[in-house]
Amino acid sequence: MSHIRKSFDRRDFLRATAGTTVALAAASVTGAAATSAAATPSKLSIPKDRIGIQLYSIRDKVSALGFGVVLPELARIGYKEIEFAGYTQNTSILGRQITLQEIRTLLDDNGLTAVGSHVGIGNFRSNLQGELDAAQILGMPHVGTANAPTNVNTVAGYRAAADEFNVWGAAATARGLKLYQHNHAGEFAFATDQPSVRLYDVFLKNTDPRHVYLELDIYWAYVGQYRWPGFDPAAYVRNQPYRYPLFHMKDGDANSANANGFDIVEFGAGDLPYEKFVRDIGPRASHVGIWEQDTAPNTQPNPPGSLGAAERSFTALKGLLG
Repeated sequence: MSHIRKSFDRRDFLRATAGTTVALAAASVTGAAATSAAATPSKLSIPKDRIGIQLYSIRDKVSALGFGVVLPELARIGYKEIEFAGYTQNTSILGRQITLQEIRTLLDDNGLTAVGSHVGIGNFRSNLQGELDAAQILGMPHVGTANAPTNVNTVAGYRAAADEFNVWGAAATARGLKLYQHNHAGEFAFATDQPSVRLYDVFLKNTDPRHVYLELDIYWAYVGQYRWPGFDPAAYVRNQPYRYPLFHMKDGDANSANANGFDIVEFGAGDLPYEKFVRDIGPRASHVGIWEQDTAPNTQPNPPGSLGAAERSFTALKGLLG
C-alpha cells in the first residue's frame, strides 16, 4: 500500500485508540454478550464471521483520516464487510481525490469485502450505469439507496416508485448485481389516500423479487412499529427471506420523550429485541449483519470517538451472534 500516501501514522493511531477502545469494550459488553450467546439458537442466518459496517457511522474518520487509515483499523477490529456511504475523503490526504481502484486495492490488501453502497436515488436516475460501474470496480455484489422510494406517500406514488426500481433493478441484474432499498421509519406509515394500506407493503408487492431487494434497517423498522403499529419486522424477513440480503443492525434505547420511541445508541447498550428478532427470522437464508450508528461521531472521548463505538459495537454484535 506504499503507493497511497498516508497523512497519519497508523502506529500512532493504534497507540491512541487501541487501549481505550478495548478497555471500554470489555467493560460495556461482556455481560450482555454472554447472555446473548446463551439465549440465541445454534443455527443463525446472520453469520458472525461476516459482520459489516456502514461507513456513515464513522464518516468523520473517513473524511479526516482517509480510507488508507480507516480500512486497516476496521480490519484490525474484526469487520469483514464494508458498506460505503460515498467514495471520497479529504483531498489533502493525497493531494487529490482517491480513486475507486485505489479503494479496491485497500480493501483487498486488508482482507475486506465491499458488500454494498448507499447511493442517492437521483444518481440512479441520472447516472445508473456509472453507479453500476463503480460497484463492479469495488467488487460489491449489491448497490442501493437509503432514500425513501418516493416522497409521494400515496398508493399510486409507491406503485410508480416500484416501477422505477424495477427498471433499475433489471439493469443491475444484467450486470450481475443486486439493487436494494434501505428503509427508514416513514416507509411503514399508512398511505395518505388509503389509511388502511401500509406504504412498505405497496412497495414490496409491486417490486419484482428477481430484481429489487431490501436492506432492513432493524432500528427504523421498530421505530415504524412504534409509530404505526400492526406489523412485526421479523415477519417481513421470514416471509421473503431471500429478498433481504443485508440488515442494518443498530440499537435503540427506549425513550418515551423521543417521538420515535427510541434513542440511537451503541450496539448492546439498547433494548431492542435483537435476540428475539434473530430467532424469529428463521434460518432459511443468509443475511449480512451491518453495524450502523448514526450518532457515532458524537461519541466521547474523541479520539477514539466513532471508532471506539465501532469497536465496542463489533464486540457486542459478535456476542449476539455467538
